[in-house]
Amino acid sequence: MPETDEGNPAPGTDMRLLETAARQAGELALSYFGRDPETWFKGNKSPVSEADLAVDSFLADELRTARPDYGWLSEETADDRRRLDCERVFIVDPIDGTRAFLAGGNEWTVSIAVVENGRPTAGAVFCPLREEMFLASTGGGAWLNGQRMSVSGQADIQGASLTGPHSIVANQDVIAAGFVGADILRSLAYRLAIVAAGRVDVGAARGGPSDWDLAAADLLVQEAGGHLTDLSGQHLIYNRAKPGHPALVAAPQVLIGPVRDALGILIK
Repeated sequence: MPETDEGNPAPGTDMRLLETAARQAGELALSYFGRDPETWFKGNKSPVSEADLAVDSFLADELRTARPDYGWLSEETADDRRRLDCERVFIVDPIDGTRAFLAGGNEWTVSIAVVENGRPTAGAVFCPLREEMFLASTGGGAWLNGQRMSVSGQADIQGASLTGPHSIVANQDVIAAGFVGADILRSLAYRLAIVAAGRVDVGAARGGPSDWDLAAADLLVQEAGGHLTDLSGQHLIYNRAKPGHPALVAAPQVLIGPVRDALGILIK
């Protein structure tokens, strides 16, 4: 893949780096899967296991060695604010969907992005147990196992399939608005990736997700022809001092406005 005129890696080059690292990280995670890894709870009551930390350490070594000038933000690494001064930053969730991982589910993922000037330029979301590698780079399209992806052609809320947490998908007001509930997926990155793949029309999340949950999948949705926005219609900005985000929706371009209008008051 080409380098940029300034000698920095082009987004496609970074994407291939992320793909290789994500595959290797997935194999490492699988070595712990189903083997009762040591587990504890973080301050926000979310679980973390020795598998999360092992994958995080592996990715930090692989990626930061390859791109020593890139900053680093990961769910499982103490935040180093020097990332705020970096032109490019790796944003990583070593195991997105740890609850699914620990419960023996198959939808957990490794999610990695490169962010530049607040927006993702390369992303990989790898689901090892489903053998699905989702990839995207700015201007290079979105891909699933080598096949180009695009969001669905759904143009109306009536009958639009919706993935999200149970509290959204099973909400009677959401159903009354015309949405059809899809699978409840415990990896937010995977939830958005299948919107990019056109398997589900709309993805939704309540407020509280962080950069590492979203950055790679955001680029997948964008490059597949859709949008991921907050409820005011703003695209998300990454690598800020605080990595948290409000409630959000992902949908095809033609559907994103009506989806925000329909879900806005229901998912805040």
